[in-house]
Amino acid sequence: MIDKRITSVEEAVRDVRDGASVMIGGFGEAGSPIELIHALIDQGARGLTVISNNTGSGRVGLAALIAAGRAAKVVCSYPRSANSTVFPELYRAGRIDLELVPQGTLAERIRAGGAGIPAFYTPAAAGTRLAQGKESRRFGEREYLLELALTADVALVRAERADRYGNLTFSKTARNFGPLMCMAARCAIVQVRHIVDAGAIDPEAVVTPGLFVSRVVHVPAPAHESRLVREGAAYP
Repeated sequence: MIDKRITSVEEAVRDVRDGASVMIGGFGEAGSPIELIHALIDQGARGLTVISNNTGSGRVGLAALIAAGRAAKVVCSYPRSANSTVFPELYRAGRIDLELVPQGTLAERIRAGGAGIPAFYTPAAAGTRLAQGKESRRFGEREYLLELALTADVALVRAERADRYGNLTFSKTARNFGPLMCMAARCAIVQVRHIVDAGAIDPEAVVTPGLFVSRVVHVPAPAHESRLVREGAAYP
């Protein structure tokens, strides 16, 4: 079996190309792979399509990636949340595109992409402005929209524990979109707090099998996004 350990976050994102689609895990701060995001900023890839739940906080992590002008488009559910200023400013200035997706639909589009399902019908957003330009169909008494699956070139994910084969466990809410994104991306890059010996993770406890993981990098003390925001930190 393949040893998927990578020596550094810089090495892990070395070949992300300009124009790539990048899924970024996290539900607000929970599960945000901040070190991988900062390494991607340093790496320099531009014109990215970012697929994430939100657009980050302050000027660190995902918000810093957007502030650096690296994202051409964001596909997300919450473009504006607490301490989110960077994306709203750029969007109002016409400097970044947005595809707004209801949160459940976003999760299912990613899951469908990972499962090889090209599209599905959902009642979410039917009859709203988000339905414009989408195919619709009635089932029974309800109208449903056809939503296309989402896949990506790369996923950046934060997990709690991995072995050298890439089998993953997550910490509580930090799990969020991570497992789905690993399935839906051609290259899943995961930062973890702990790397353990092969066999140390009970197979029944594995959340994401190593089959869906391309690279694992050890980040034993990940930054706390909320703490950085409170301190007024900015990256780089």
